[in-house]
Amino acid sequence: MATGLKKADGQRWHFDIYALLEGAQELYFGHEVQVNVNLVELVKVRRPNGEEVEKCYLSPTKRRGVERRTLLWAPTGDGQLLGDRWNCGIPKTCAKQECPVCNVYGGLITKDEKDRKRTTFIGRLTHGGGVAIQAQAPEEKQRAMHPSDIRRGGDSGEPTPFRRQYNQPGLLYPVYNHCLSVTDGEFQPVAYAFQDSLARIGAGNPKGVRISSHDGTPLLVFDRYLVPKGERPILSPSLEDSEKACEEFLRAARHVEGKERQTSHISTDNFERWSGQEALNKLAEFADSFVNEVLKKS
Repeated sequence: MATGLKKADGQRWHFDIYALLEGAQELYFGHEVQVNVNLVELVKVRRPNGEEVEKCYLSPTKRRGVERRTLLWAPTGDGQLLGDRWNCGIPKTCAKQECPVCNVYGGLITKDEKDRKRTTFIGRLTHGGGVAIQAQAPEEKQRAMHPSDIRRGGDSGEPTPFRRQYNQPGLLYPVYNHCLSVTDGEFQPVAYAFQDSLARIGAGNPKGVRISSHDGTPLLVFDRYLVPKGERPILSPSLEDSEKACEEFLRAARHVEGKERQTSHISTDNFERWSGQEALNKLAEFADSFVNEVLKKS
């Protein structure tokens, strides 16, 4: 079956973003609710000695949703939001290839409507990682509940005590974004969303993570390629030492074609890699192009 994608104006590439994110404060990313307690998402990891440990988890699915909303709420030059311009939202997507959001994130229309036919537009962006490095359990705290969420118990009219789990500050989360067969122009909103979403990750307040650094170098790698010649800086979920995790990330970032490279920009046939500040600058360049060529256009 054909993909249904229109012919691109230029070369299509594969793009990868690898980053080690750090929680700058306690963080809640909702998972499920027990009696009066909101729980965060945890995963079980088996250590090399066979022992199981639970780790906090920055869900790739939830992170994808934050990125998509960042694009839908992006301001345009005519005073609209990007989602309103394309009549695209969550869960009601427009599923049009021309839409800069659905073009890479995909779209779904579940039934025929007056002006929309049922369709599935397959996304070309996938998200991975999210298992925290440190095996630090979440803390449970009592917080003031928003008035609209207060649940009253019995006939007393008093609000039920409300508690919530939080991932603790300083946890490191290796995360990965992978784009399949997109042009430089199609990748622009991905770069914009990745960077703009960092301050908005989390449910409720507080929100936000940052790109962690090691000796002043941002722990970030960005690849554009047709052939994956670089070692992928994907960390084992069994790692628990943050220093070793940073060192392993940087070691993998330096290895291309089986050789250690000492430059932060590596270019070879069908493969290009930017690391550290160079990667951050290159992603910002793509994001700038998206703002100037898409968002600022009336």
